Amino acid sequence: MNSETELAASPKGHPKGIYLIFATEMWERFSYYGMRALFSLYMLKALLFDKAYSGQIYGSYTGLVYLTPLIGGYIADRYWGNRRSIIVGALLMAIGQFLLFLSGSFLENIDVATMLMFSGLGFLILGNGFFKPNMSSMVGQLYEPGDSRKDSAYTIFYMGVNVGSFFAPLICGFFGDTGHPSDFKWGFLAGCIGMLLGIVIFIFFKNKYLVTPSGEAIGVIPNNKDLLKTKVKESTDNIISETKNKKGNARQIIIWGMVCILLFFLLYSGLETDIIGAIIFSIAVAAPGYIISDSSLTKIEQSRIWVIYIIAFFVIFFWAAFEQAGASLTYFAEEQTERHIQLFNWTVPTSYFQAINALSIIVFAPVFVFLWTKLGKRGKEPASPIKQAIGLFLLALGYLIIAFGVKGLAPGVKVSMLWLISLYVIHTFGELCLSPIGLSMVNKLAPLRFASLLMAVWYLSTAAANKFAGTLSSYYPEPIIELSVVQSVEKENSLTLLPEDFKELVTQKDGTAVVPFDRITFSKIEDQNLKTEVQRDLEKQQLENPKTFIGYQISNLYDFFMLFVFMAGAASVILFFLSRRLLKMMHGIK
Repeated sequence: MNSETELAASPKGHPKGIYLIFATEMWERFSYYGMRALFSLYMLKALLFDKAYSGQIYGSYTGLVYLTPLIGGYIADRYWGNRRSIIVGALLMAIGQFLLFLSGSFLENIDVATMLMFSGLGFLILGNGFFKPNMSSMVGQLYEPGDSRKDSAYTIFYMGVNVGSFFAPLICGFFGDTGHPSDFKWGFLAGCIGMLLGIVIFIFFKNKYLVTPSGEAIGVIPNNKDLLKTKVKESTDNIISETKNKKGNARQIIIWGMVCILLFFLLYSGLETDIIGAIIFSIAVAAPGYIISDSSLTKIEQSRIWVIYIIAFFVIFFWAAFEQAGASLTYFAEEQTERHIQLFNWTVPTSYFQAINALSIIVFAPVFVFLWTKLGKRGKEPASPIKQAIGLFLLALGYLIIAFGVKGLAPGVKVSMLWLISLYVIHTFGELCLSPIGLSMVNKLAPLRFASLLMAVWYLSTAAANKFAGTLSSYYPEPIIELSVVQSVEKENSLTLLPEDFKELVTQKDGTAVVPFDRITFSKIEDQNLKTEVQRDLEKQQLENPKTFIGYQISNLYDFFMLFVFMAGAASVILFFLSRRLLKMMHGIK
């Protein structure tokens, strides 16, 4: 055996390949979460987008990030293999981050900067599609079937995800979230460098360490000649049966493809959903329909698949609320949270709050593992549907806490960081009850021949949730302020606080000219003391600007946060009462 394919493992430890995967995934997550921590702030403060538009873009981006792995996974399985797909995906994402860097470098021309931003997002979405489904699939291949080390290997992999997620907002935020819009580009460049570091490590060590216990390379496509030989060896009966199945599959693909197209036009034209939302939601309905209609499924298999679908539907409400972290909760941290620490005379960058979830997972994941293990030994461990319901309840609880924290909050008054930190920690508890449990549940319930497709459907629910999250974030309260008040402050202090196109933003409220408060550009004030004084003065004079979501009026932050309390709370209660029925449908699997 040569050095390129040497078996890098010891009986006592893990194969070195798991640490290569750890490092590669860590740097990819560093790149993704570093960009995510800055993205909404960049749109608001540098490109001067309003919150509603920024929220829609954020939702579309994160939704497509979970949709494109369907394509990338298919190409990897059929044509490229894991290794090539990972390399291509990483390079595309690095290009995407670099285009965001260029976008931040051309802020003097907003049109050019915006074009570069959307181009960067396109490369990031496409690259993620090739990268995301292929890293985790290689972990299990490093071990023999039944190897007891496999569970801990996935723990190592998961820790790589969270280590990258923790450091990303801190490092990218340090360079990019400085209070100066022109500095965002350095945060994006840091994400680009992180991605390049990850792929360089992967390229240099993949041949040496990504091998099976017997020394065979993993993550490559088998030789086509070998596949042909295997086909020849098959019996005639099997070939005929396979041909019939292919015809049946083709028919189902056509039927559900038509359903997908019809749903798209209904959503896009009839319900006026934006094009990306229409794509995501129509696929999220058609793909599950295609699987459940397969004639080869037994009644028990169909029953178990329906459990996956039902819980996936409720999980949408979890992630739609959870993913406010990158949108509305970022707005809240920026505008309504007192981030200045007097003791150190230091203001915490908004992006740093994105690190709380990853840190909480690193700290509390072992606690939850211990808890489930302890309850399991006593025969009291909750079944998967009940754990999902608990996760939704904890999410609602987090929003309930912060809702009371902002109830009756006077204009211009900011709340303690502890409210937001508490929300993120409680939401992490909910995530630990729901996310890993859900993945395990899909693995247990899915028929082996549909395992990959049903895992893709599970991620489709996340894609739909992220798009829905962007829609919900657009209902974040956007206060307004009288135009005359802003112009008076400008004149008094010889400042320019409104953008050049502010006349296009002017609306009438009770006969008074008003402008959106978030379009005031305080960053143009160089004197920090004057900046603080002017900002606080104008914040006290902001007015409510009510919005309505399905008949529910949102006038302030309390109303907005209570929307998620009602949504997640109702989903939790309904799922809890359905759990007994779902357990019967699982036919012995818990």
